[in-house]
Amino acid sequence: MSEAISEFEPESGQPVLTQRHPRRLPTLPCSVVWSRGRAYVLEAVDGYAFWVGFDRYGRPQSLSRSALERQGWTHHRAERKTA
Repeated sequence: MSEAISEFEPESGQPVLTQRHPRRLPTLPCSVVWSRGRAYVLEAVDGYAFWVGFDRYGRPQSLSRSALERQGWTHHRAERKTA
């Protein structure tokens, strides 16, 4: 599945949609990705892999690969914008 990313043309400042190659979640244990401002670590136990992190209330949470893909993820923590 490709992602449509909004970029801006330098001269006109108009948005342009581009296609990016599909990204795949890492498969190495202890890999870290970010989703909704929270870190998730890939844990492997008894041949099963799942992503472990905390929900917005600080409670432990584990997600399957497909659940993490549905809610979106990135390799880098989103930068906070300051005014």
